[in-house]
Amino acid sequence: MERKNHIDVFGASVLISFSVLLGFNQALVKLVNDGFAPVFQAGLRSACAFLPVLAFAWIARRRLSVTDGTLGPGIVNGLLFSGEFCLLFLALDYTSVARVSLFFYTMPFWVAVGAHFLIPGERLTRSRIVGLAIALAGVTLALSGDDAPSAGTRAWLGDLLAVGGGVLWAGIALLTRTTRLSSATPEMNLLYQLAVSAVLLLAVAPLFGEPIREVTPAILGIFTFQFLVVVAFGFVVWFWILVIYPVSDMASFGLLTPVFGVFFGWLIFDDELTLSFILSLALVGSGIFLINSRRG
Repeated sequence: MERKNHIDVFGASVLISFSVLLGFNQALVKLVNDGFAPVFQAGLRSACAFLPVLAFAWIARRRLSVTDGTLGPGIVNGLLFSGEFCLLFLALDYTSVARVSLFFYTMPFWVAVGAHFLIPGERLTRSRIVGLAIALAGVTLALSGDDAPSAGTRAWLGDLLAVGGGVLWAGIALLTRTTRLSSATPEMNLLYQLAVSAVLLLAVAPLFGEPIREVTPAILGIFTFQFLVVVAFGFVVWFWILVIYPVSDMASFGLLTPVFGVFFGWLIFDDELTLSFILSLALVGSGIFLINSRRG
């Protein structure tokens, strides 16, 4: 499919669906953390998703190559992917799903800043700079808000880990658009990340404590849904969309994900939603909307 200069109805439908899936996924990760330690879970998920993605690529006759100039940036993307999910899964051990959803999905904020310097035609305008300031104010308010203690005594650590994960996710999006990875198939892009993260995260997992906690059939079922639907299917679609539509326009749909994440955190874990937290979410969402505005 040829590259487009705006989000059409199809692209919007896919991105909204992906936002719902990712918002739901935060709650699933926290549930599975009861059975598998966070870093081990992240590595095992990558390892289990590798073969389904490879099988799909082979059946669909997708181009897979490590000799087309993508090996170097592919490995770097794999390292970023490893760090992203290491931080994200650890964050969910320390703080609530709602707070992780807010801080991790500041990703469009970091994408907009990076795209200004790295991608021609995606420079920050006045409205986008105002949006950056508003989003930053929302993050600052959330970090200093009065709801952090209710999420746990070490919620601040989870908050910072989630922000770090969002920064690394933005790095993946920017690297994919600015290197030879932009010409790679979505499946090849994801296979790089799954291969590197599976090896790296499983190797370091024992450093973060006992890998196996209390595994139940329900946890195994949730974990299977994660690696088959969220990773093997969802991320292939995301990388496919990433090379078709403008990265900044795509990022604007990212503001929906924390809303869904907060909703599922409230629905499943009864996460407390204070007035200051809701205001933080509104500020971050409004800021990201302005960041991705086409107005000057």
